[in-house]
Formats: sequence, C-alpha cells, structure tokens
Amino acid sequence: MNEPVNVANEKVTKFLDDLNHPFRSEIERLRALILGTEVGLSENIKWNGPNYSFGEEDRITMKILPPKVIQLIFHRGAKVKEQPGDRLISDQSGMLAWRENDRAIATFKTMQDVENRESDLIGVVKDWIAATTV
Repeated sequence: MNEPVNVANEKVTKFLDDLNHPFRSEIERLRALILGTEVGLSENIKWNGPNYSFGEEDRITMKILPPKVIQLIFHRGAKVKEQPGDRLISDQSGMLAWRENDRAIATFKTMQDVENRESDLIGVVKDWIAATTV
C-alpha cells in the first residue's frame, strides 16, 4: 500500500471515533489509499463523511451513512457545472457507476471489495484529480 503523501485530518479521525462505525476498518483503508494517491489532497468532513479536496475544490466524498455500504462519490464540487459531452475519465475497471458525465460512485461492501479494488481505485483517484484540475 502507498505511504500517505497527505496527512489524515485529526478532526475527521475524531468524528469517526465518535461515530463508532461498523465499517471503520474499511473507511480507514480507503482514507489511507486516497491520501496516499495524490499530493495536494486535503481531508475534511462533508455530508457526514470524509471529504477530499484538491486546490480548495471538493473532488471525492465518502458516503458512510447509513452504515450498509461505503460509497466514494467522485464529483466536481458543490456547485452545478455545465455537463461535459463525455465522461470525465475512462474507467476500464468498471468500478464506477456514472450518475452524470461528471459524477460517479464507487461502492464497497466489504474489506475484500476494498482490497480487490486498491490498484483500480488509485488509478481512478489520480485520473479524477487530473481531469477535474484545469
């Protein structure tokens, strides 16, 4: 697994400590993968879950409630933007479920899901940051 290139936010850790989430191990693994992928990502809380910003713009939000699955929502921030003509990235893994051409969701149900998709997820995060940073 990659070494973190960004530091986990203590407020996010405290939030998760207080939550006592049944998928805490999976959440921590995803946090480490995301933070270890791209220099310049920062972590905070948005929509009651960990959120990752690049250049002050929200890019990836972890949906952890209700605690049935964990979803990573890949987006271009809170403000509605004109839709691109094509999907922002090519996802050869099939991991992403596309909602719009600039919004996709990756769903994880178990630690095995996370572990099986680690290399795919690293590629998607890198591609997403590159595609949404203009």
